[in-house]
Amino acid sequence: MPWSGSSPGSIGYEAGYTLDRMPVQAYAYSLRPTFTKAISGAHGCTHGSCYPATGDLLVGREKNLKASSTCGLRRKEPYCIVSHLQDEKKCFQCDSRRPYDPVYNTISHRIENVITTFKPHRKKSWWQSENGESEVTIQLDLEAEFHFTHLIMTFKTFRPAAMLIERSADFGRSWQVYRYFAYNCATVFPGVSQGPLRKVDDVICESRYSDIEPSTEGEVIYRVLDPAIRIEDPYSPSIQNQLKITNLRVNFTKLHTLGDNLLDSRVEIKEKYYYALYELVVRGNCFCYGHASECAPIEGIRDDIEGMVHGRCVCKHHTKGLNCEQCDDFYNDIPWRPAKGKNTNACRKCNCNGHANQCHFDMAVYLASGKVSGGVCDNCLHNTMGRNCEMCKPFYYQDPGRDIRDPAVCVPCNCDPDGSLNGGVCDAHDNPALGMIAGQCRCKNHVEGPRCDKCKSGFFGLSASNPYGCQVCQCDPRGTVSEGPQCDPVSGDCFCKRLVTGRRCSQCLPEHWALSHDLSGCRECDCDVGGATDNHCSMETGQCRCRSHMMGRQCNQVESGFFFMTLDHYTYEAELSKLGQEREIQVGLPVTWTGTGLVRVPEGSTLEFFISNIPYSMEYDLLIRYEPQLPLDWEEVRVTVLRPGSIPTSSPCGNTIPADDILSVSLPTAARFVMLPQPICLERGVSYTLRLELSRYSGRRNKKISVLLRFISLLPRYNSMEMFIAGDPASIARKQSFERYRCHETGKAVSRPQLSDVCAKLISSMSAIINDGALACHCDPQGSVSSECNPRGGQCQCKPNVIGRRCDQCAPGTYGFGPAGCKPCGCSTEGSRSRFCERHTGQCPCRPGAFGLRCDGCQHGHWGFPSCRPCQCNGHAEECEQSSGRCINCRDNTAGDKCERCASGYYGNPVLGSGSHCRPCPCPDGPSSGRHFAASCYQDNQNRQVVCNCNQGYTGSRCDECAPGYYGNPSQPGGRCQPCQCSNNIDLTDPESCDRRTGECRKCLYNTEGPDCGVCKIGYYGDAKRRNCRKCTCNFLGTERSQCSSRDDCVCNRSTGQCHCLPNISGQTCDHCSPNHWNMPSGRGCETCGCDPNNAMSPSCNEVYTGIVLLACDCNRLGIETSQCNRLTGHCVCQQGVSGVRCDQCARGFSGHFPDCQPCHQCFGDWDRVVQDLAARTKALTARAREIQLTGLTGAYEKSFRELEEKLAQVQGIVNARNITAEAVTSLMAFIEDLRARISETTDILNRLEGDLTDVQDGNYKASNQLSALEREARELNLTSDQLSHQLDILKNSNFLGAYDSIRGSYNKSRDAERRAKQATTDVPSTVTQSADTRRRTERLMAQKKDDFNRKNAANKRALEDLSAKARTLDMKKINEKVCGTPGDLPCDESPCGGAGCRDDDGNRHCGGLNCNGAVATADNALERAKHAEKELDKAMSEVEELFRKAEKAKGKAQAALDKANNTKTKVERSNNDLRDLIKQIRDFLMQEGADPDSIEKVASRVLELSIPASPQQIRHLADEIKDKVNSLSNVDAILEQTHDDVRKAEQLLQDAKKARNRAEGVKTVAETVRRALDDARKAQTVAEKAIQRAKNDIGQTENRLAQSETSASEKDLNNAVELLGNLGRQIEALKTKHANNSLVASRAEETATMARDKANEAKQLMDKYRTAQDLVARKAKTVQDAKRRAERLRDEAKQLLQDAQKKLQRLAELEKNYENNQKMLEGKARQLDGLEDKMKAILNDINKQIQIYNTCQ
Repeated sequence: MPWSGSSPGSIGYEAGYTLDRMPVQAYAYSLRPTFTKAISGAHGCTHGSCYPATGDLLVGREKNLKASSTCGLRRKEPYCIVSHLQDEKKCFQCDSRRPYDPVYNTISHRIENVITTFKPHRKKSWWQSENGESEVTIQLDLEAEFHFTHLIMTFKTFRPAAMLIERSADFGRSWQVYRYFAYNCATVFPGVSQGPLRKVDDVICESRYSDIEPSTEGEVIYRVLDPAIRIEDPYSPSIQNQLKITNLRVNFTKLHTLGDNLLDSRVEIKEKYYYALYELVVRGNCFCYGHASECAPIEGIRDDIEGMVHGRCVCKHHTKGLNCEQCDDFYNDIPWRPAKGKNTNACRKCNCNGHANQCHFDMAVYLASGKVSGGVCDNCLHNTMGRNCEMCKPFYYQDPGRDIRDPAVCVPCNCDPDGSLNGGVCDAHDNPALGMIAGQCRCKNHVEGPRCDKCKSGFFGLSASNPYGCQVCQCDPRGTVSEGPQCDPVSGDCFCKRLVTGRRCSQCLPEHWALSHDLSGCRECDCDVGGATDNHCSMETGQCRCRSHMMGRQCNQVESGFFFMTLDHYTYEAELSKLGQEREIQVGLPVTWTGTGLVRVPEGSTLEFFISNIPYSMEYDLLIRYEPQLPLDWEEVRVTVLRPGSIPTSSPCGNTIPADDILSVSLPTAARFVMLPQPICLERGVSYTLRLELSRYSGRRNKKISVLLRFISLLPRYNSMEMFIAGDPASIARKQSFERYRCHETGKAVSRPQLSDVCAKLISSMSAIINDGALACHCDPQGSVSSECNPRGGQCQCKPNVIGRRCDQCAPGTYGFGPAGCKPCGCSTEGSRSRFCERHTGQCPCRPGAFGLRCDGCQHGHWGFPSCRPCQCNGHAEECEQSSGRCINCRDNTAGDKCERCASGYYGNPVLGSGSHCRPCPCPDGPSSGRHFAASCYQDNQNRQVVCNCNQGYTGSRCDECAPGYYGNPSQPGGRCQPCQCSNNIDLTDPESCDRRTGECRKCLYNTEGPDCGVCKIGYYGDAKRRNCRKCTCNFLGTERSQCSSRDDCVCNRSTGQCHCLPNISGQTCDHCSPNHWNMPSGRGCETCGCDPNNAMSPSCNEVYTGIVLLACDCNRLGIETSQCNRLTGHCVCQQGVSGVRCDQCARGFSGHFPDCQPCHQCFGDWDRVVQDLAARTKALTARAREIQLTGLTGAYEKSFRELEEKLAQVQGIVNARNITAEAVTSLMAFIEDLRARISETTDILNRLEGDLTDVQDGNYKASNQLSALEREARELNLTSDQLSHQLDILKNSNFLGAYDSIRGSYNKSRDAERRAKQATTDVPSTVTQSADTRRRTERLMAQKKDDFNRKNAANKRALEDLSAKARTLDMKKINEKVCGTPGDLPCDESPCGGAGCRDDDGNRHCGGLNCNGAVATADNALERAKHAEKELDKAMSEVEELFRKAEKAKGKAQAALDKANNTKTKVERSNNDLRDLIKQIRDFLMQEGADPDSIEKVASRVLELSIPASPQQIRHLADEIKDKVNSLSNVDAILEQTHDDVRKAEQLLQDAKKARNRAEGVKTVAETVRRALDDARKAQTVAEKAIQRAKNDIGQTENRLAQSETSASEKDLNNAVELLGNLGRQIEALKTKHANNSLVASRAEETATMARDKANEAKQLMDKYRTAQDLVARKAKTVQDAKRRAERLRDEAKQLLQDAQKKLQRLAELEKNYENNQKMLEGKARQLDGLEDKMKAILNDINKQIQIYNTCQ
């Protein structure tokens, strides 16, 4: 039902009722609920919306009402009343410090006085503001949301001149204005509308409640919903929001005054003006959105206040909340809505099937259900879930036999959690459409079983963490057995093939590779036994682990530039051995790989080979290669191995005995090499000397008996290598192969044999083991073709005449080893003694009289080798050719074999004795003048004039003019005569044919014209340059008349000869009609035939007549023999020299203009002969082709021969033709060239076939040879097999080799022993005789020395007795006190400082210690102080060095900061310059007169598209900020200056550090001085020891004297003295050892002084020299003390230096920290500056663009 000016909770007013004139009390009583009660009372809240009663919201809320200004709150304040006429008193007091009391405090005017009480004194209490306050607020704060309907204020004073009412619906966080009130709205609230109201929420300003009258009890009334505005939907959100408040505020902004306050500023004037309010009514009700009819107090609010409108709704419709703004618990199935009219919009209960007690509303669910249900159950029970608890939880399923509301409807799943999906979730319910069965487990992909508790076949390891349940058997199919399961279902281990291993069967067994689908799975590595380090290889690639420079999968190949050695690789040339005699080169012997150097060794001589390159410790066979020179064998060659020392038994050759190093062998004459009968053992890294002694020859003795030795070789003995003797099947097989193929024999052959593949492989493996890999080629870069060599043997590819394995030497008979190889010596057989030359210079050994490098010439100035005679050169040359005597390099402008004539360009008689010489030809100048144009000249014998033989093109007596046909000016310098360029169409004998100066052509011949005679004349055509200009032959009847001067003279195209034809006439000569035309004789061109298409056979007709007629011959009468022409063809019969159909042209071989035909030049005959020759050659080629045809090879080339025959036939036709023309000749030449090309191709093909046939024949021949060789080898193998079989039979029957070797060795040893025994008995002197002599000499010496010995023995006894007596007088007490610092009479266990003979608990000698003043303790203390001083000095030096480094680092950082600051400054200046340039460019563009409006408009439009990225205030602020930043840039200089000071300080610190280092070096110098002083002390110790020794000698002498004076001594006393003396000696030795342990210099000095004093005390009673020694030691000790004091001073100085350095280091750290702070500050400033710069640029760009816009605006 639409309301008129009312709303829920509002008041209805009768028509015509006005509140403005209604008494306040009556209006208050009228504020009773009328409409609300009507609605609520009719049906309550059951059938629709309901609302609580309306009342005054101020009742009961005195504490929630406050005013910003109240009079008398702090003290009594006076106030006055305007126009107070009824009383004399006009001014009163206000004291609001206590509440109002009608009896005791009637002058209190607090804000709570305005609340309506309906009491008698309501006119005596009011609220009053402070005097003169215009801005005053009254605010009501509510505890909940309320509906606010209207407000009534009754004023005691003037109503406010301006005020406004505000409300807040969010407890004061935001405020909205309800209404403005003002006496003058336009002035006070200028922007607010003054009405009228159009909508209930319009904000306007009204003036009816702001008049100055009445002066008291004036009212202000505000209704939230104006009755004048019709409201269609009072439940709309906008209306409800307009009524809702939580706070209400009334703002008084202006007082009404009488104007006297403007004239008088006294306080008394202000006391009349203030706000005073009798009553304030705020009508409203509790805000419950239509879901409550009553409200209850909020917690903490009293409920016994009459008339109070409470704020907590008593909610209905299943709602809850302070304002019923929420649905009640478990009533959230639909969204909460306010109640509207009869629609309660009650909340609906959730449907949870009895499994939940809570739910919530979900808008997404509600919308998805079509706005039917949005409740979602919370905390479902009984293992259910879902929006309505209609589903079972995971791991449970719905029992099909139970109702959904049954608490036991969900049953647990029985699934293995490891093998089921989602940890054991089963199908929750039955769903046939989806294939779901309640309780059924859903297994993972690799799991099966009702409970999903076992793996499928091919899988293993059931696991919960595996998303598939079980793992796939990770078996490599290549290595897994194909039958049966792949892997163990629990462990997953795969079942592998025989040669495969690993959990996945993915790895081969050791020493195997290439995992594949083979039966065994893998293949053996088969690594080369030598090339690989072992038999292990990569499983993927099979790559073995190769030795150095080996490659290939099996390591059986060498890298590029490396090779395998041969068995005889380690060869040692005889010519390089020691004591080698004459070196001979045998001529005629084949060159071997070691050269041809041999050494002739006479009988009895020795050769020593120094061997230091043994690569591998093993046994080697020694091979000797020689050239026999005598008919008999060389009986004995003794070989001795000289080792550097004895052989350790632990070495590889430890079993070698000396006899094994002495071997002998004979040199058979029938052989060229011999091998020692047993091997020799050599070790790697040891140098040996092999001595060969050629003992004796078998035959007759002769001084010239000798043998030529070439070299020796060390061949590795295969049966001493592990690869052959390891005992495993592979090594046994290798050994058998090595012996079967006789691989060991390859190292013995004279020349390099071709190795079999088996031997090559085995020897390569041996090489790799022996050399630990491959050997480098080391090919000589000059002598070899490349750096690579033959992998087998290492032979490099040598350049011509170069030999040697490395190609590093010239072959015999060559010299000049270099990049081109070696050059042959070329020694003359007549002039040289030998054909070998010096290997570097190539100089041959010349015979007497022969000269030159090759001894093949005469001396300088001679010729006629070998019969040399002087050269005859008339004195004009020094040399002549050696063979002919022709002079070389003739001088004086002469020439000739004997320089007997003048050279070209000269004349005279140079013969010796003629008195003449050669002079230059004056033609016109000499040959070297540049103006010489004669080939030669001569002098006429009669008139003596010089006659010049001019060059072509020159003429005149001096060749100074150009000949006819030439032009130029040879008389000028640089002038020349050149041929006239007249296309060869002038007469060269005619002087007038061309201009001699300019070369212009004047008399063109052969019907040509033009400046160069290059075109045919008019009426002629052809190529002028080829002299074939012919007369135009145009048919007069068919040619245009304008082109013909007569019947026979017409003009045609000069190049093609095409005539200008009449219409419908064609042909080059215009001699016939075009097709289907006729009547050419008409003279007007040809006419169309016009044949009737129906009757004529074709549209063509006779060109002359339509019928058949006879034509005239039309022969030229000047060229015919007879007037009758050929009756069939019309060809005329021509005279000789004439040709053509009409006999009107010159024939072939004739030239000229018809009829003047002249025979051609003789060149035609030459050309004709050429043609005839070509014809003859063509016939010969034809004959050859016929011959080829007869050979039977024409099948594949029949077509080509047929084409050749056709070409030959055409050529023959051309040749046979009599009247051949130039075109025919050209065609002939083309045919001949074609024939030549084809015949050449055919010949090449035949040659290739012949070559292929030859190759086949060669291959057949080689195959035959190979077969023969194989047959021979087979026979040899059979023979060898027989021999071996025979030897095997012998070995089977007897094993004599070991016995023979043993017997022979024993025999040699026995013979050697016998020889030595014989020498010992027979030789003089011998060992026996020497022994007898020694015995006799010994006996004589004993007899001679016996008496002397007895005397000395007695003297020694006496000396010992004397020493014993002296020792008894010695006292150790003082020595102990001075050395150890303890009283000498204390025993060792009681003495704290120890003493002589004392030892501590560890058994060490005990002497000295703490608080001991002995020499030992003093020395120890000095040592410790010296060590401490040294450590302090080292520490100080390290700190000084660190300080120096830090100073350098600080300096670097300061410099970097300075550089960075300078860069920043430069960048800023550059940016400023860029900005200035930009502004200048913009200004220039705007000021430019030529700037067109379109360009300006375009720029302006582009700028208008942009927007300034800031407001004007922001721009001004940013500009000010930029200005400040730019002004602050001046601080950069200050920072730089400060940094510069820091840099200077750092530099000063650096200087201080350097000074400190210098002082430390000075300390070091002082320390060195101390060390030298200690050295002096050591020297003093030496002197003291010498003095002590002398004292001992004196003691000995004294004891001797005492022995002479004493006559008897006891033996016992003597023994005691000896024992005491021994103890004393041992104690002294202990003291020496103790002193020697003090290693440092200071301690040694102290020890030296102590020892000197001790020994001086010992000798004090015996000699006066002790004092001298004592003084010397004292002085040295003082020196040590001084050194100690200096060391302490140095230590103090070092400490002070260290403190200074630490202080400076601390200062440096502070400076570094300041520097880092400055650097950070600079970086920050730089970043700010960069950002400001970018912003400034962007802003300036935008501003400039805007400037352009504004400047271009009209």
